[in-house]
Amino acid sequence: MMSTPAEPAALWQQVAWLLILPIPVASVSWTITHEEIFREVRDYCAERSKTCRRALERKFFYILTCEYCFSHWVTLVFVVATDFQLLLDDWRGYVIGYFAITAVANLYMSLYGRLRVDIKAESVQIAAVQEQIANNHDEPVDRR
Repeated sequence: MMSTPAEPAALWQQVAWLLILPIPVASVSWTITHEEIFREVRDYCAERSKTCRRALERKFFYILTCEYCFSHWVTLVFVVATDFQLLLDDWRGYVIGYFAITAVANLYMSLYGRLRVDIKAESVQIAAVQEQIANNHDEPVDRR
């Protein structure tokens, strides 16, 4: 049985899915592995990933602390839930779609992480300038 490549109209629809579907994948992966709401679970998993006796147990707990690793599992759920295939309409389309969604989701998370670093750096810089202005404002002005 030979699978056929997607038609041009269907290809544009697949590209749209490829750009949109990784957004919730990235959101779920990032939230669980970075945000404060899951800190206790993440701390527990991080500790277990270092202290479990069996390697398989350590790897299982590590997956829940690494956005890249965890995004593969989140992608699997989304591919199954949406029946997403990319380029080919057989099992290979699922495999290609799975890895493409994972790659785009990780690209989104990298961009988001970089954006957060930039925003944090700007906030720290603004706070330092504001403190410097406040300190200079309190000093008497020398008008000779």
